[in-house]
Amino acid sequence: MSAASLRVVPLDDLTLIYHRASGMTHLLAPPAPEILDALAAAPLTSAALLARLADEFDLSDADPAALVARLDELVAAGLVEKR
Repeated sequence: MSAASLRVVPLDDLTLIYHRASGMTHLLAPPAPEILDALAAAPLTSAALLARLADEFDLSDADPAALVARLDELVAAGLVEKR
């Protein structure tokens, strides 16, 4: 999904995402917006995404299972495409 198809509005601790193609609006809590930001440039494997997030946010205890769960939620919401 291209970043151009999304309208992102930060709201304090939450982020509002409007998906232009579907007309749906989503309210996301961290780390979902950060995951979308990391995927905006190019598709990544879950391992590469975890490494990028761990590096960017200095995560020493990054949990691969938790990331996969968040990705599955974003796929179910239609905000991320599984490849």
